Amino acid sequence: MSVTAVPLQPVKRSYKTWLWAGVVLAIAVAVALAWTGTRAPVAAKGSDAQFLAWNKGQTGVQTTASGLQYQVLKEGSGAKAQEGDGVSVWTVGTMRDGTVFQPAGDIRLQVGGAIPGFDEALKMMSKGSKLRIWIPANIAYEKAGPQHPLFGKLLQFDLEVKEIVPAAVLQQMMMQQMMQQQGQGGGAPGGPGGPGGPQPGGPEGQ
Repeated sequence: MSVTAVPLQPVKRSYKTWLWAGVVLAIAVAVALAWTGTRAPVAAKGSDAQFLAWNKGQTGVQTTASGLQYQVLKEGSGAKAQEGDGVSVWTVGTMRDGTVFQPAGDIRLQVGGAIPGFDEALKMMSKGSKLRIWIPANIAYEKAGPQHPLFGKLLQFDLEVKEIVPAAVLQQMMMQQMMQQQGQGGGAPGGPGGPGGPQPGGPEGQ
């Protein structure tokens, strides 16, 4: 009994190429899924540095030279806030775990008088701008020292600029207020509640 050999056609080179490309793609997808699966828990439970490394790869998140991370939620219009300008800002501040340390609400402050990361964000904003920012500890309350409850903490803020008062106009308003208070025996300049003095609320600088 004889066996007739059936000649097999050689696999064309183009088919081999597509076959290997498919294998490589499948491996790449598997690695990416595994990497994503391991990075998410690290972002949630890892160090602040690990979180920031993960966060900077998220859609729309940008990182400045100082390490501040921000995401533009809404573009504003007009001139951006400058050093010395007065701003009215709606904001809410939270920790990585969602704990609220700055309740949602409006605050008024002078650009240059807040923590460095917050001031940096304000200078990128015009009236109507909305940002979500992540402030590393070294540009948050580092200068306040270990006694401050937020020392060494990564902070997240959502903020919207409602109004910007140019520094020159703000200075004129403060001078008028000071003259009125002096005439009425009000608060001393630089004192609590007085012109140039600390105001309640807000991420003040140290």
